[in-house]
Amino acid sequence: MRSAGFASGAIVALALAWNAGPTINAASAAEPSKAELDAARQALEKYKDPYVAIRDLYLSTVGCVHYTGEKIEGRMEYPKGAMGVHFVNLTVKGPPDPTKPNVLVYEPGADGKLTLVAVEWLVPMDAVKERPTVLGQPFQGPMEGHEPLIPKEFAHYDLHAWLFKDNPNGMFSPTNPDVTCDGYPFTLLEEPTKMVHPH
Repeated sequence: MRSAGFASGAIVALALAWNAGPTINAASAAEPSKAELDAARQALEKYKDPYVAIRDLYLSTVGCVHYTGEKIEGRMEYPKGAMGVHFVNLTVKGPPDPTKPNVLVYEPGADGKLTLVAVEWLVPMDAVKERPTVLGQPFQGPMEGHEPLIPKEFAHYDLHAWLFKDNPNGMFSPTNPDVTCDGYPFTLLEEPTKMVHPH
């Protein structure tokens, strides 16, 4: 699948870009304030238009990712629901910034329109000495890459934030039961990703 090949290459490039930069450490965990969340939303509001996202080098991985909710020992736990279509920006580097995620997540509508629902910060495991945090939240992982969009060799931490759509499972859950890939021609039903041991 051509789109998967593009996405895999993009994620490998992201890993190389991260690894060229300084390592980062985790901050202490705390609930984000309304002001912090509002500041992030305000900074990212322009990306409700996916064309603006593309102009700012957020590139679509095409597939709409969703999960059955199946629990498998030794793998990440993804509640039943979807993530959506990920747009990855290879130019975003350095410590996770609430206003500059390296991934935007869109829900495809029945009319083909993409609606911004969440953002994601994705950090290669080799780029950090300990679990990173953003908005006071510890990242999930470390885990293998999400095949077929990300090569399994790409061990990483990640964190989703549903800044633009309510999530019954919580703001920082990886999946949202109210997001759907139904009717979208490029759906990807993924298996839960394998956990890996940090170095």
